[in-house]
Amino acid sequence: MTTPDSRSGTGRPAELFFEDLVPGLSVDLGVVSVDGDEMVAFARRFDPQWYHVDPDLAAASRHGGLIASGFYTVSLFMRAYVDHLLSRAAADASPGLEELRWLAPVRAGDRLAVRVDVMGARPSTARPGLGTVSLTGTMLRLGPDDRPEQEVLRTRFRGWFALRPVAADPADVASTDADQPGADRPGADRPDSDPGTAAPPTVASSAGVPTQVSGPAPTQVSGPAEPQRHN
Repeated sequence: MTTPDSRSGTGRPAELFFEDLVPGLSVDLGVVSVDGDEMVAFARRFDPQWYHVDPDLAAASRHGGLIASGFYTVSLFMRAYVDHLLSRAAADASPGLEELRWLAPVRAGDRLAVRVDVMGARPSTARPGLGTVSLTGTMLRLGPDDRPEQEVLRTRFRGWFALRPVAADPADVASTDADQPGADRPGADRPDSDPGTAAPPTVASSAGVPTQVSGPAPTQVSGPAEPQRHN
C-alpha cells in the first residue's frame, strides 16, 4: 500500500522526492492555450472588471480588447504545474507565495510556454520528514514560429516535498527484535508467568541427561533470640 508520504500531489505513487528537486533544475510544464470562453467565464465569476468581461468597453480602451484576469492566468500556471510536476512528485502543501507579477496582458488565443525552476532546497525545520523547495515559475507568450515573444507571468513560491522513504533492512529488524529483553525466553511474554516459581536451569551431563543445577540449601534468617527472664 502506498503511504501518504509516497503519494504524488494527485494521489498516485510518487516518483520524485525532495532529494530530486535540486537547485538549478528546470522543468518544462508544457504549453497552454488560452480559451476565450473560459477566460471570460472565469472573470464573470471571480473578477468581473469591465476590461475582462465587456468587449465593447475593452475594445474602446487602451487595452484594445478583452484581457484575461491575472488570477485566471495564474490558474493556468497552477494547472500546468500540477499536470507536469506535482502529479509525479511527493508534494505536500505550500507555505505560500513570495512574488506574483503579471508582466503583460494575456488574451484569448494566446499560447503560453510554462516553466518552473528550482532556486533552493533545504530540509524543513517546521515539518520533519519534509523539505522546503524554493521555486520560480514563468509563462512566456509564443509567436507564430513557437519562439518566446514576451514574459507574461512570473511567480516565486515555496513548496513542501516529502523526503525519499528509507526501506528498513530486514537484518536490522531481526537484530532489534533479538535485543529485546526476554525475546529468547519461552513464555516471557505471558503475563501470568510467575517468576518466583520458575524451574532451576539445567545443563547436560556427560551422559547427555539433563541435570538440575542447584545451589546451596537456603539458610533461614532469624531475628535475635528472645531474652531470658529471671524471676
